[in-house]
This record gives sequence, structure tokens and C-alpha cells, in this order.
Amino acid sequence: MEKGNLSIHSENIFPIIKKWLYSDHDIFIRELVSNASDAITKFKQLVSIGEVEMSEEAYKIEIIMNQKNKTLKFIDNGIGMTADEIKTYINQIAFSGAEDFIEKYKDKADKDQIIGHFGLGFYSSFMVADNVEINTLSYKDGAKAAKWTCDGGTTFEIEEGTRACRGTEITLYLGEAGKEFESEYTVKQTIEKYCSFMPYEIYFTVEDKEPRKDEEGNIIEEELKPLNDIMPLYAKSPSTCEVEDYKEFYRKTFMDFKEPLFWIHLNMDYPFNLKGILYFPKLDTNFDTLEGQIKLYNNQVFVADNLKEVIPEFLLLLKGVIDCPDLPLNVSRSVLQNDGFVKKISDYIAKKVADKLTGLFKTERNDYEKYWNDIHPFVKYGALKDSKFNEKVKDAVIYQLTDNSFVTAEEYGTRHEGKLENEVYYTTDKNQQAQYIKMLQGHGIEAMIAEHPIDSAYISHMEAHLENVNFKRVDSNISDLLKEESSEDVKEIEEALLSRFKEATANESIKVKIETLKDLDVAGMIILSEESRRMQDMMRAYGGMGMDASMFPTDETLILNKNNVLVQFAIDHKETMTDESKLVMEQIYDLATLTHKPLTPEAMEKFVRRSNEILKKAIIE
Repeated sequence: MEKGNLSIHSENIFPIIKKWLYSDHDIFIRELVSNASDAITKFKQLVSIGEVEMSEEAYKIEIIMNQKNKTLKFIDNGIGMTADEIKTYINQIAFSGAEDFIEKYKDKADKDQIIGHFGLGFYSSFMVADNVEINTLSYKDGAKAAKWTCDGGTTFEIEEGTRACRGTEITLYLGEAGKEFESEYTVKQTIEKYCSFMPYEIYFTVEDKEPRKDEEGNIIEEELKPLNDIMPLYAKSPSTCEVEDYKEFYRKTFMDFKEPLFWIHLNMDYPFNLKGILYFPKLDTNFDTLEGQIKLYNNQVFVADNLKEVIPEFLLLLKGVIDCPDLPLNVSRSVLQNDGFVKKISDYIAKKVADKLTGLFKTERNDYEKYWNDIHPFVKYGALKDSKFNEKVKDAVIYQLTDNSFVTAEEYGTRHEGKLENEVYYTTDKNQQAQYIKMLQGHGIEAMIAEHPIDSAYISHMEAHLENVNFKRVDSNISDLLKEESSEDVKEIEEALLSRFKEATANESIKVKIETLKDLDVAGMIILSEESRRMQDMMRAYGGMGMDASMFPTDETLILNKNNVLVQFAIDHKETMTDESKLVMEQIYDLATLTHKPLTPEAMEKFVRRSNEILKKAIIE
């Protein structure tokens, strides 16, 4: 038996590993299985160059739990190690760059700074184990089995091992920190989390588990199946994949049983190796709750979810898997952010998504329109966040109109040519703004539906990128198309009615304007200039930052339709207020307000009571 000290200048390696190396303790399973996979790959490479004879034994990785003994074993039939190789690759931790790691991270409190340190992967086992054993036999002719043991300190023992066949068996004696991994469910879930697409079959067994029995007490023989898919769909050529294959992979990978809208299969070998599938899921209507999941892999080993340094931020609304063996993972996230290679990967992914969208728009417009209400928040978010993406997709951005048709910005202008001059009308609430919409429709004008929270920002973005185009909400002004020409001077009437409406509504800030509208049924409308309303919206958005929207004047104007019989009644009583004229003026104002914005609770209570009073008068008369 040989005893010795681990070759490292600092004696604090294990506390640092346990505390800072990985943010999640379950990562040790990924690391040990990944090492086992690497050992098999190395042996296969030796076979491929004729250094050793091909093995008839199927390559596999076994994970065996013993709940009574509180052990976990990781077994592979890979290349194995000699005693000298154990000394080199296990004892000399400095060989894997641990000294640099300690120097760099020992005082860091940010666990998320470290993406992955595969060289130190084996030592992650000490996060959960009090003792670790390695029992291994090298593939080399005449090699002897070697056994290495360590209790998490800086000393180790090496002696002759007992393994009779090529490969490595690592046994973890779980301590208090690894208590949760005494659970069969926890270990199985962790294997599936990190190792679902490993290139070699992974089998998990609990050796001291009570066997299942039938009603007669006979043991039921259960076929042991691998927990992973060694050839995941994303690793295959797109030409060999069927539609149902993509849907099944989506269901299984993301446990989402709503069918995805469509997908993009990424398959690139040059200038970097990247494979993957990005799915466009059916999104929720509230942009604030949108959350996708992009799983990042390195050679079929799970690395992280939603890694913003690699995946463009706006793509994180999607669901998908991306495998990039060329990605530098043994670095901090701050380095990844400034890595030119990583930027190329990010740009490539964004380009492929843009190409897919523009391709659908050009060749499958009908299907594209069916998807639009689900994907438009993502497309607009991407355009706002990424100028290159915006440049590629800007001509494929469409808008649903109030007649449920879809148009591009250019098509909107062509459709309303001769009726509108560089104006684009939009609605943020089809129900509340229905009166304005109907009036515009009566003159052949459709409004764009902009009811999603992202639309406000996107409208400002569009105005900045389109020349001489003004976006106006349907209640921002009265289009000249809706008015009749009138030579009558109504200034004196407006002043008189302003005084009466202030008195009737007890609203001193009210503004009144008389127009002759073509629609006789419309008594009054509230309009608010686009500029004023956007300012109010901004104040509300920043309300939580100490800015009070009520400090700014509302700038709302009550438009009264001179052609309407109720307004004529108000005009006839402009000199002297009566109970009836007060009732009519209050009702005109509240009806106009309701089409523009919700009434306050107090105003709504008065409106309901007044409406009942009007109905009673109608019955009595």
C-alpha cells in the first residue's frame, strides 16, 4: 500500500471545492458520468486507430445505489487507469489547473461566476461524500488493477485493486451533505436532468431494493432500460427527421403537451460545430410571464439553462436545445461575455431564427399569419433588442387589423391610400375603444390592434425607423373624414357649453369643442392627443420611482357632435341650467368617457344611479 499527500500547495482545496466550485451539489453526477463517457470515448478512439482490438462488450455507464450502505457507484468500461495514471490525473490536482482556480475564486462570493471546470470534475464528488474510492483497471496489456481512497483531506492511499475487467468504478460513501442523494427518485431525476443525451447508455439500479412481485409472490423480472437517448433528435440530420419526431422530442424534453407552432433545426460544422433545435411555443398573452427554456449542451453533456452569454436574450423566450462542443466552458461568465467566438455563435443563432421567420413570411404567408398572435411578442422583442435581427425581420413584421386581416406597414399605407396621409391608427383595447373603431370603419379605415404590453415600445421603435409615419391611437383626434364642413362660428356656443359642463360635471379642467360629425348617433367623444397620452403612460410607468402622473394636466377634450339630438338639447339650454339639462350633460360626458377609459368607482356609481333615473323618467313619460 502506498500513502501520500495530494500535490497541491494549498491545503484548502476541498473546502473551496465544496463551497464555491459548483452552485448546485447535484452537479457531481454530471461530472462523474461525463468523466466515464470521456473514458469510453478515449478507448473507442484507440480502437479506431488500431491500437487495441474492438471490444465485443457494449459500451455503457452504470450507476448503482445501495441505500443501506449509503453508497453510489459510477462504473464505466472505458480506458481505465494504471496506478501511475491515478497519481498523475487524480493526485496532482494542479495538473488540472486547481491552483489557478483557488487563487482566482477562493474569495469570490458569486457562485454563478463559474460555468464549469471539467478538469476538477472528479473532486465534485467530495461535495456529497465523506469517502471516495476508485477501483480501476487499465486497457493496457499486463496492467494491474489499482485502488485509490481518500477521505476528503489532503492524504490518499493507493493499493492493488480488485477490478477484473477494463474500466473504472468510483464509489461514493455519502455523508450528511449528500443525504438527499440516498433517494432513488433524486438520483434518477438528476441523471435525467444532466445526462439525457449522453452518447453512451446509462443504467441506474438500486441493488438493495425489494423486487416487485405478482399476486402469487413470484418475482417480476423487469427489463433494465437506459435513462438516456444516445442519439437525440437534434444530433441527427434534419432530412431524416419527421414532423412527429420533432413534436415527440419537444413533449419529452420540455414536458409541454401543447404542440409547438414550428421549429428550426440547427446543424452546422463550420466555422464552428453547433447542433440544436429551437421551438416556437404557443405563448401566453402576458409578456411579463413569458419564459422559455434553452438547454445548452457540450458534447451531449448538459451545461446550463438560458445562458445569456451564449444565447441572445430575446431567444430565451423560445424553448430548445443547443449543443456546441467548441464552446469554451472552463471560464467565467465575464470572459464569455467578451469572447468573440461566443459572439459569433450568438449571432449565428439569431440569423437562423430571422431566416426562418422571413422564409415563412415569403413562402407560407397563411400559416405565418396563423402563428403571428403567438410569436409577435418574441419578434418585436428581438427587433427592439438586436439591431441586426431587426434589419433582417423588419419586412416580415405584420399587424392584425380590426377586421382581422393582416398587413405589413407598407401594405397598411397602400390599403388606405387617399384616405390617410402618413397616419397609422391603432387600438390598445378593441372593446373599450369600439366606438372610435366603428366610426373609422364606417369610412373604410381599419386600425392596427396593439393590445400587447410590448406594442407601446414597438410603436416608438417603428416611428424611429419609418419616415413621415405618425402612429395615432383611435381616440387621439377626430379624422377629417369623420367630420362635415361647417362655416358656422361655434366659438360662443363652445364657451357657453364649457361653463355649463363644468357646472354639471363638477370638473373644472374639462375642455369642450363642438364638431359636426357625420355619425348622428354619437353625442360626445373624449380625445387626448397622442403626445399627451404617451406622456401620461410614461408617468404611470415611472410612478413607482416617485413620479406622480396626477401632477400633469390630463389635456382631454370633450368633442360634442352638433348633429346629435342630445347635444342640440344641451345647446338649447346653454343659458340656463335645468335638472334635465344637467342630467343630459352628465350622461353625455360619462358615456364619452366610458369609450375612452374606465370610470372611477365614484363616477361609475353615479353613472349607474343616473341611468336608472333616466329609465324611470322614460317610463313615467
